[in-house]
Amino acid sequence: MTSLRHLSSAAIGMVVVTACAVGPDYKRPPFDPAESYKEQNDWKPSEPSDALNRGPWWKIFNDATLDQLEAKIDISNENVKAAVAAYDQARALVDQARAGFWPTVGVSAARQRGSSPELVTSSRAAGRTTLTAAPGPTLTTNSVGASANWAFDIWGQIRRTVESDRASAQSSAAALAAARLSAQATLATDYFELRAQDQLQRLLDDTVVAEQLSLKITESRYRFGVAAKADVVSAEAQLLSSQAQQINAKIQRALLEHAIAVLIGQQPAQFSLDPVTMRTDVPTVPAGVPSTLLERRPDVAEAERKVAAANAQIGVATSAYFPSLTLAGSDQYSSSTLSKLISLPNRTWSFGPSLAETLIDGGLRRAQVAQARAAHEASVDNYRQTVLSGFEQVEDQIATLRILEQQSVIEEAAVKAAREAEALTLNQYKAGTVPYSSVITAQTTRLSSEETALTVLSSRLQASVALVEALGGGWNSTQLP
Repeated sequence: MTSLRHLSSAAIGMVVVTACAVGPDYKRPPFDPAESYKEQNDWKPSEPSDALNRGPWWKIFNDATLDQLEAKIDISNENVKAAVAAYDQARALVDQARAGFWPTVGVSAARQRGSSPELVTSSRAAGRTTLTAAPGPTLTTNSVGASANWAFDIWGQIRRTVESDRASAQSSAAALAAARLSAQATLATDYFELRAQDQLQRLLDDTVVAEQLSLKITESRYRFGVAAKADVVSAEAQLLSSQAQQINAKIQRALLEHAIAVLIGQQPAQFSLDPVTMRTDVPTVPAGVPSTLLERRPDVAEAERKVAAANAQIGVATSAYFPSLTLAGSDQYSSSTLSKLISLPNRTWSFGPSLAETLIDGGLRRAQVAQARAAHEASVDNYRQTVLSGFEQVEDQIATLRILEQQSVIEEAAVKAAREAEALTLNQYKAGTVPYSSVITAQTTRLSSEETALTVLSSRLQASVALVEALGGGWNSTQLP
């Protein structure tokens, strides 16, 4: 009971004396963002739903197949699952650090048997007595006891460690969000690329059908003697070239389908997507003001929390300069008789504080503090670079969307003109007013225009995904645990 009273008094005293923690208190590194994005002038994004505020940002594309695929990221993507495990590990480290606030209490029990040698007189010679050792009686010793040890956190070493580990755990949570967002964005990008390949396949299929018809017309004109053999050969060569493109287009689609399968945690052999018509609209999201980006990107939050963790480590290193105070106590009973073990004559106990201070360490503590400060400075620089990269990515995607939107208008007009030119040239060839080389030129121009327009549409969709990712995908730092 006396020991318990002493421990209680010590606990109260610890609350009083541990009111300070050495080392700098954390302040978020300052960063002054611009008032607006440079590239969003003269560009008006579409008006999507509030999906970004709800989390599933991909719903702005209104694609049921994409929705189903994205839902599998959290469940099956191995990179995301690894990030979850890393976060769980970081949380466990916080619990380990918090355990330092409490005393450690242990109990012990032992039963030992042994003997000690007895000295006996063996002989006397020349006035000397020779002693020899003989085995003594076997003794049994029983013991039972309890001990407690409590290290006072006077200078805040434990508190700074908890602070650092907690910030590191939050950094891991942000890294998890970043990994999840990256996987989601990669999946959406691959999905729209795959749909572009589906559309390209249809375009090439239609081109092959049209060129087969042109070949029949040329062969018919040759049989009637109004076309040269060279026209037939040229038509065949053009058809074979388009058929080769038709086959080659299947390679990229297969690779994209395999990539999507891996992203959702499936073997490529067990996954397939049926071709569908590609969408022609491109939903986009408003970028908002640059200052909000600091709260919306998980990688920025991850870098900022690493700064907080490094700042707390300065306090941990600084606390080594000060003495450590530990309160220790033990209560033990020892006896050769088990039935009378717990009795006052058999009791030994100890209780009291111990103070320890390192006087000479060869500059170790000074070097450790310098290392902690340098690590903090590096984390601040990394944080600012992450913020700058975030602004760069947003500006890049806004510019890309704005310019591609302007290009798409011109490409649509070019496709319309190329189709009309192809039809007119084919009619002129039938009438015998132009050579077949003019038909080939018109067909090649039309196919090239349609492929370019398709590439622009695919790039716009991918840039829309990239802008959502650059804006944080609906994530916010308030989601940090």
